[in-house]
Amino acid sequence: MIISKRSAAALCGLVATLAVGLLPPVAVADEPTGRPAPKVDLVIDVSGSMRTRDIDGQSRMAAAKQAFNEVLDAVPQEVQLGIRTLGADYPGKDTEVGCKDTRQLYPVGPLDRTEAKTAVATLAPTGWTPIGPALLGAAEDLEGGDATRRIVLITDGEDTCAPLDPCEVARDIAAKGIHLVIDTLGLVPDAKTQRQLTCIAEATGGTYTSVRHADELSGRVSQLVERAADPVVTPVATEGAARCADAPQLKPGLYSDREKFSEHRWYRVDVLPGQELRASVSVGADRAVDDDYGVLLRAVTVHGREIVRGSEAGDGRTDVISTGLRYPKPEADSDEEARAAVETVCLQVSNAFSAPDSVKTTPGLPIELTVDLVDSPDDPSDVAAFGLGRGWWLLGLLVLTGLLAGLVWGWVSRWRVAVWRTN
Repeated sequence: MIISKRSAAALCGLVATLAVGLLPPVAVADEPTGRPAPKVDLVIDVSGSMRTRDIDGQSRMAAAKQAFNEVLDAVPQEVQLGIRTLGADYPGKDTEVGCKDTRQLYPVGPLDRTEAKTAVATLAPTGWTPIGPALLGAAEDLEGGDATRRIVLITDGEDTCAPLDPCEVARDIAAKGIHLVIDTLGLVPDAKTQRQLTCIAEATGGTYTSVRHADELSGRVSQLVERAADPVVTPVATEGAARCADAPQLKPGLYSDREKFSEHRWYRVDVLPGQELRASVSVGADRAVDDDYGVLLRAVTVHGREIVRGSEAGDGRTDVISTGLRYPKPEADSDEEARAAVETVCLQVSNAFSAPDSVKTTPGLPIELTVDLVDSPDDPSDVAAFGLGRGWWLLGLLVLTGLLAGLVWGWVSRWRVAVWRTN
């Protein structure tokens, strides 16, 4: 069969119309949310030790600059971002002067990417490591308003300006109740640096990450900046139990905890009839770990019967491994039955990580647990539903679209062959 170009184009348009018209509408990313613009202050160590060349064959400073350029290119439009330095200006030996060496390199506000990159390009490893004063300065940079606020500290060493303990500074910031989170990243850290940066992060509900490669640095900083744009992702610290009976009761939200290597931890969630429990967990490898690892998330009844599980495994170096599950609880037949049918679901988080003998296993691995309770869709084919076992309408649509596209392509191919033969 031979068809004209116009007919082929019309059929292609029909297929596109079917595919676009029947798919659910997609939210526009730039739609206004009405929330205050989130604020992030990146605090970069520019002390003399940043000259060390041990990150992918380049200096720590060069790796940090490369990461900053990549991060600045990817900063969400709604984020107000600033940059503060520590140890960037004073090369001398006067402790009093060196421990005041922190300044705002780029003010917190709407981002001019070119201007910010130009400012970062001027940095050269110079002086001391006044982490405590830098954190105090960053907290001042972020003052005012009700926006989400986050400090991301990147350093390669522990503070050199005692007795102003940066961990105590972080605790004081947390005690002010200003909802400011400090995340820390250690560049090729030693044990002392790791302990200090972990303490700073934990004091404010933040995270600590050990970094040994440039791509790890840019990826993690970008993730933290993007996280600041979401007001629901600041985790609430909790502590899982060794058994369900002693586990903390969780409501919908994001929770942080630490889990020992190969440990099981339990949490509890109450699920009402007609609700669907959605849970996910991420375990971070914040230090060197052995190959072959995994994470398991199970939902079981209080009597130990497994309801559903999710698991994920890997082989090779990773920063984070995640898995999730869903459990829809059926509707009750009456209001009285519904009141009596509240079900306590026990969530078990297990990890299968191990580490070389030279790696410390304390503190435990950082985990983030997300819990959500939503109304179960009345109709399993509801377009709002998603996940395994649902959304067959979408699968059917994709099959139909593929079939139509294949027919059109076949007709167009035949037409092209016919034209070629006539020529």
